[in-house]
Amino acid sequence: MLEGLRAAVAKFLGGGQYERAVEEFIRDLQRELLKADVNVKLVFSLSQRIRDRALKEEPPPGASRRDWFIKIVYEELSQFFGGDREPRVDPPKKPWVILLVGVQGSGKTTSAGKLALFYSRRGYRVGLVSTDTHRPGALQQLKTLAERAGAIFYGEDVGDPAEIAYRGVRALVDRGAEVIIIDTAGRHGYGEEEALLEEMRRISERVNPDEVILVIDAAIGQKAYDLASRFHSYTPIGSILVAKTDGTARGGGVLSAVAATGAQVKFIGYGEKLEELEVFKPRRFVARLLGLGDLESVLERLKALEEARELEEIAEDIVRGKLNLRIVYRQLKAARRMGPLARVLQMIPGLMVAPEVLREAAKLGEEKIDKWLAIMESMTYEELDNPDLVDKSRMRRIAIGSGTSVEDVRELLNYYRNLRNLMKRLRRDRRLLRKLGLEGLEEA
Repeated sequence: MLEGLRAAVAKFLGGGQYERAVEEFIRDLQRELLKADVNVKLVFSLSQRIRDRALKEEPPPGASRRDWFIKIVYEELSQFFGGDREPRVDPPKKPWVILLVGVQGSGKTTSAGKLALFYSRRGYRVGLVSTDTHRPGALQQLKTLAERAGAIFYGEDVGDPAEIAYRGVRALVDRGAEVIIIDTAGRHGYGEEEALLEEMRRISERVNPDEVILVIDAAIGQKAYDLASRFHSYTPIGSILVAKTDGTARGGGVLSAVAATGAQVKFIGYGEKLEELEVFKPRRFVARLLGLGDLESVLERLKALEEARELEEIAEDIVRGKLNLRIVYRQLKAARRMGPLARVLQMIPGLMVAPEVLREAAKLGEEKIDKWLAIMESMTYEELDNPDLVDKSRMRRIAIGSGTSVEDVRELLNYYRNLRNLMKRLRRDRRLLRKLGLEGLEEA
């Protein structure tokens, strides 16, 4: 899938009529995703979203349609594989108990060793517990992995897995373990998840783990959707580790199928070595898929152009007389990223900004912006649309709700009224210049 998608991107960027190039890219994308065993409905849903955005959205001024299309593909594929959610890997408390589950052959025990090394390298004292009394050699395999990962180990050859897990956690906590990973027995075949989930339930009830991770072999393709759906509905706290992503082209199918369930892919394993495990970050994964090493610079340039368009829209609303506290709120939020109101006003072509307006805009500091944003977030929609409704009693209510003072509320309202009056005067001046045929002198 990697090579196919990269070739599709290169062909698209190579030229040709835009609409035809979009359709060719979408056909190539569909072909590669279907080859990767991604669900047909998911593929065509994704394709339609990309097509609609590519043909209907207009890029910001200064951006090429091809760059904009690549941004659309990047955003939609990133959403497809899980969106902006980046998993939290560091435990919020100690000890942190992780329960690993998965069908037999999914790579669960090897993944337990990889996780042990991952957390050991992050500075945690790690413990591994073996509860698999079914598979011959399972205990010795995990013990060997624990030694290689620098983790402490607990296991028993026979007994009730739930009780072994309970005793193991207690023993490892006593030995100072901060992250404890419990490896469990698998089940033969993908039709026996019920027995697996039942055993997981009993272990979970006995040890009360902080996190349950389902290990899925990348080779199972679309079957991952059903398995992950059942797991996720059974234990909503669960996350996913996709193992063996290097040995099959179907890894994309697993990742997209799992993402579609709402469960979070947290780690991906891509080899047999213990260090071959990484945190799954959808946007980084998609950038790798598309083969765009300079993707970040393209996205940053497009973001700057979009922000410039937002500045112009805010400024145009102000000049047209649409000023209310909703507009002021947008302006202040924009100021967080792009600078003060003075810059917003100066962006309007042909507009000579009155010095009084610039002085008023320059008064805003970071602390004041924070207060005013909190104040407006405590107002009703009616008050934002018509600030003149805000009397003394409303000021008190707003001040209490925003954690500010009545004086702060009054200061914001004064800023709004001063700005409104200045803009009214500015519009009158422009009309007068137009009547006298002197409007061009504004730029002198």
